[in-house]
Amino acid sequence: MPQFLTTVGFDADDTLWHNERFFQLTQERFAELLKDHAEPDHLADRLLAAERRNIGAYGFGIKGFVLSMIETALEVTENRVPGSVISELIAAGQEMLSHPIELLPHAEAAVVAAAETHRVLLITKGDLLDQERKLAQSGLGELFHGVEIVSDKTRPVYEQIFARHGDGASRGMMIGNSMKSDVVPMIEAGGWGIYVPGEVTWALERAEAPGERTRYRQIGTLEHLPEIIASVG
Repeated sequence: MPQFLTTVGFDADDTLWHNERFFQLTQERFAELLKDHAEPDHLADRLLAAERRNIGAYGFGIKGFVLSMIETALEVTENRVPGSVISELIAAGQEMLSHPIELLPHAEAAVVAAAETHRVLLITKGDLLDQERKLAQSGLGELFHGVEIVSDKTRPVYEQIFARHGDGASRGMMIGNSMKSDVVPMIEAGGWGIYVPGEVTWALERAEAPGERTRYRQIGTLEHLPEIIASVG
């Protein structure tokens, strides 16, 4: 008889390596550049609203973030934002796109341990080239049996991925820092969802924990993942 759990999926950004902290630092730089036009809290609200509007067109990732900053800068200055500010925002985005990868504690060990007993997948969303760059720099690429870079993470997406690479979502597990993208839709697909909170969570990735807790677990760090996998089978 096959083991119950056969396939383990890992989120990338803020699960295996740092990411959101760079968005926060750039947003602080954005607030400083526009401090004469808007208070930081108001600016943050306007930027978040722009990001929410633009996800459907730009998707997730740095490029959409930069375009949303530029759009917000134009709005709060009534189209009078200096060209030098636009240049600074573009430069900030370019810096983010070239920032070295820093693995989170226990990330490599957790993937290595999972790969010894199960198929392991990387399932991430965002800019294709940026995600490929980060995976290449992480040194983890050879550990994964499959890599999926998707436009969004939903129940149908998980059903398709775990059917393609594994034995269906019911025999799969997804580990990530986003309740909205990594945990809830995976549980809705019939699999296990393991929540590993990050140091900072983007507002648009926040959600309530699933009502169905049979296949839900929360751990403080990836150090505890091997015991969770072992308990499932």
